[in-house]
Amino acid sequence: MEQTVEQKLKALYELQNLHTKIDKIRQIRGELPMEVADLEDEVAGLETRIQKIKAELDDTEDAIVNRKNMIKDSQNLIKKYETQLKDVKNNREYDALTKEVEIQNLEIQVCEKKIKEHGFEIASKTEIYDQALANIETRKGDLELKKAELETITSETEKEEQGLVKKAEKAATQIEERLLTAYHRLRTNAVNGLAVVTIDRDSCSGCFNQIPPQRQLDIRQRKKVIVCEHCGRILVDEALTQELAEA
Repeated sequence: MEQTVEQKLKALYELQNLHTKIDKIRQIRGELPMEVADLEDEVAGLETRIQKIKAELDDTEDAIVNRKNMIKDSQNLIKKYETQLKDVKNNREYDALTKEVEIQNLEIQVCEKKIKEHGFEIASKTEIYDQALANIETRKGDLELKKAELETITSETEKEEQGLVKKAEKAATQIEERLLTAYHRLRTNAVNGLAVVTIDRDSCSGCFNQIPPQRQLDIRQRKKVIVCEHCGRILVDEALTQELAEA
């Protein structure tokens, strides 16, 4: 049996009431889910940064060890060449060995310079590393607090929300598809999620623009679905809402 316009309006208003209650519950949670997600991303980013800095510090430490080994190798070569200098037979051999000693001394100087540079690099990165560790501990603490807060609010409202969602799903089945599509579109576009609103002080309670007397009369007669000329919301009269409240 096809619904009357009045029945359609009542069904829409009932659905709106259920969705408004759901919206209020979700508003209680507010920005917490997003804050938790942002903190999780921040912690993950800090963990990645800490791992990167640690890897760079390890690489720099390895570079210092390699340079120290190169210095030892050069020192051993210098000792070898200095021993050979005692047994040279001509100037050409002497010059060649002396040149090798100079090269190895230069190599030692280069390595010592690099070790010093790596030392400064380690000191700088260690400071950044320690700061990142401190930051991640702070942010992890913030995350745990926000998670606990969200969990508390969710546990307090979850059962009520699930019940309302089921009622809304059931109520939606009582509304024809064309009207339901329009309703959802209006809810999506409205900042406050209101698709069905009442007349309040001769005005649309959604956008607060005045409704002409003749249009108010048409709304009260409930002979057709009427929308606000300014915001497009579906309009119902206050008497209808009172009837539903008393039912």
